Amino acid sequence: MKTINVSEITQNIKEMCIEANHFLAPDMAQALETATDNEKSPLGTQILNQLRQNLKIAGEDMIPICQDTGMAVIFMEIGQDVHFEGGSLEDAVNEGVRQGYTEGYLRKSVVKDPLIRENTKDNTPAIIHYEITTGEAVKITVAPKGFGSENMSRIFMLKPADGIEGVKNAILTAVKDAGPNACPPMVVGVGIGGTFEKCALMAKKALTRPINEHSEISYIKEMEEELLDKINHTGIGPGGLGGTTTALAVNINTYPTHIAGLPVAVNICCHVNRHAVRLL
Repeated sequence: MKTINVSEITQNIKEMCIEANHFLAPDMAQALETATDNEKSPLGTQILNQLRQNLKIAGEDMIPICQDTGMAVIFMEIGQDVHFEGGSLEDAVNEGVRQGYTEGYLRKSVVKDPLIRENTKDNTPAIIHYEITTGEAVKITVAPKGFGSENMSRIFMLKPADGIEGVKNAILTAVKDAGPNACPPMVVGVGIGGTFEKCALMAKKALTRPINEHSEISYIKEMEEELLDKINHTGIGPGGLGGTTTALAVNINTYPTHIAGLPVAVNICCHVNRHAVRLL
């Protein structure tokens, strides 16, 4: 049995909120560099170079890489042999977000009520997803999600008869409808299967998978590669101004589903696709 004081969770969440909002994850930085080298459009290349210059300045001057510092989405993978002490785990996570966004001078973007719209002034509460795993490790993923891309998300409740081509068409439809609004080049997270809410969660988590890692399921891997190619032939391009780099990756997660359904969720993220990961 491993014991963790929740104050350790707060400290790590605080640091990760600041880290994710100031520094691009290594896989994303490499992908942007490769995309810049491969972009065929002169204007697209110029936009990609500007994005990389923005990232360089943000890191050197400790300025957020985007003015929308997002709503904090936290994935907590908790080993069943872990015991937390010192207070509420959920309170500790939200306290980490509060400290990170306040002390890191990050924009506070959360309103307490979705209709009354009064700002909470500390970017809490976070969106927290818990998963119980084996062992005694805790994996924390902090993924601040801006709403320019979040607003472009879609769920399609397809019929089983729509099949794999229906799934592909749904994903391409979501990307084309998003166009420049998702701040391309984008990362496309997809969830296929499960239920209405399960496919959406899978799509969100797919965005945190390193973009140089494909699905372990061979035909899903092939679908990821095919869709990335098709998306990059839409002509949307960097910043939506045309070019051959509309997306940097398509990450697909799947789950068993009901005989009568074929749920598909598409969660798009902008070119920064912020995430930080730590193991405790």
